[in-house]
Amino acid sequence: MFGSYLTQWDLLVIVFYFVFQFSLGFIFKAFSKDASDYFRGGGSMLWWLVGASAFMTQFSAWTFTGAAGKAYVDGTLVMAIFFGNALGYFCNYLYTSYRYRRMRVVTAIEGVRDRFGPVNEQVFTWLQVPMSVVYAGIWLNGLGIVASSFFNVDPSFTVLIVGVVVVLMSVMGGSWAIVASDFMQTLLLMSITLVACFLALSHPAVDGLSGLLTKLPEGHLKPWDAEDATFVYFWIFAAFVIQSFKLNNMFDAYRYLCVKDDKQARKASLMASILMFVGPFIWFIPPMAARIIQPDLALVFPELGDKAYEGAFVFIGLELMPLGMVGLLLCALFAATISSMDTGLNRNAGIIVKNFYQPVFRKNASPGHLLLAGKVISALFGALIIVAALGMQSIKEYDLFDIMILFGALITIPYAMPLVWGIFIKGAPRWSAWSSVLVGIGFSIFAKYILDPAWFGYENLSTREAKDFLYIWSGVGNIVVCSLWFFFTVWVAKRMKAAIPQQVEDLFDRLARPVDSTSEGGVESDGIQAKVLGMLCLVYGGFISLLGIIIPNPMTGRMCFFFCGFLIMAIGGLLYRAYLVKKRALL
Repeated sequence: MFGSYLTQWDLLVIVFYFVFQFSLGFIFKAFSKDASDYFRGGGSMLWWLVGASAFMTQFSAWTFTGAAGKAYVDGTLVMAIFFGNALGYFCNYLYTSYRYRRMRVVTAIEGVRDRFGPVNEQVFTWLQVPMSVVYAGIWLNGLGIVASSFFNVDPSFTVLIVGVVVVLMSVMGGSWAIVASDFMQTLLLMSITLVACFLALSHPAVDGLSGLLTKLPEGHLKPWDAEDATFVYFWIFAAFVIQSFKLNNMFDAYRYLCVKDDKQARKASLMASILMFVGPFIWFIPPMAARIIQPDLALVFPELGDKAYEGAFVFIGLELMPLGMVGLLLCALFAATISSMDTGLNRNAGIIVKNFYQPVFRKNASPGHLLLAGKVISALFGALIIVAALGMQSIKEYDLFDIMILFGALITIPYAMPLVWGIFIKGAPRWSAWSSVLVGIGFSIFAKYILDPAWFGYENLSTREAKDFLYIWSGVGNIVVCSLWFFFTVWVAKRMKAAIPQQVEDLFDRLARPVDSTSEGGVESDGIQAKVLGMLCLVYGGFISLLGIIIPNPMTGRMCFFFCGFLIMAIGGLLYRAYLVKKRALL
């Protein structure tokens, strides 16, 4: 069943990875006693857990397929997307993360209900859930492309197998297991990609960082000099603006509802911002080096056809990594997508249970009943994501990169804009939310099917330029149009002297009041969080270090394993030390 790329050592690594992930569900099962625990960790998590989780939810195997393919073809341009994420998280740190935590709700849509009323609660519930399914389908499809290159089987088979595994893990876990898994997977992903970066730069054809900078094709380091780069400056600006608004809407409050208080929320967002800024300098060196080592990836991945460039990162792993580390790289790719999918499944289940099922059908449901409902709904959404991922394989017009960014510009931005401004502007009427979405969707239809580049003097655009034009106009255009409409509704409400509902006044009162976890019934678990995660890091890092001893690699290969293992163990040691310090302080 498995292709020739994987050895028995790789399979050992993969089996251990999945056993380890399944164990998290059992380890953290006792942490979830009610819906608040299951869906947001009871609002008791520490910043380093939530910061890693926030970072990982914006990271999937798409980074190693669609985005890596973009780096292989166009160079550094793709980094703008991730720097935009870094800017978005930094805006979280400055303006929004602590406000989100102060909403004091279990799901982000409950905050939408408090701000815009029960009608918008249902509107945004049934807009967000399908969008989340499509996003997760994109991520899972990207993983299918990568994993199929390793396993040498049809991507559909990979999507089905991995999708089922992710669903089982998500249903078992709950938010505690998911966030803990995200933290572990952040360490694994960063360590293995650092190794991939080092090995890529060490290849004789690349000859170090200076060799990479001099040997890359023209336009890779200066994408605005490329032959079909008419809109590059506008594209970079659009990427920064679009990603920033996407990460600062009320729905994305779910990231910070888990933390103890607003200070911890700010630390978590700053951690995610730093990781997202540093990451691109590591992640996209390997695919750019692949352009030098193998200019024609169709010779390596004929099964990918004219999208062979999406296997650029995979090529570096297969070509340069020591025996057994290909399996570790594949685990990192699993980690990237699993972290996004399990978070999405848990989040969507929480929305449906708390914002639809309970208020509409079971207002007096017991905590146990809501927990069971959440697990059943998680499984249902998992099945829908698998179907969506399989459907993505039939889309031939756009590659994975284009699917991802255009979906965000055309669909996500209209949804996000009223949820950005609503947390700041108390005078906006409730109808401003759903009407802004309608205006945005209308503009997206206009941009996709009616707007003609020729109106602005651009004729005979290349395929790339046409896609860039659509991304810029649909994304930035939606930000401007939806914002103008939202402010127009504020002006109308003011002119009509519309009263502000008491529910909105209560929400803004909460937003002005810092969270005190202890006095508000939060459970003190700082020490146990550090203890459990520290032990998990020591176990997983120890396993990777052991591989450096038992796998028959040359010294360079053994050192790659030792680097990954010792890095994870070092983090584990620091966490366990923090637990001991906390324990002594309580004695």
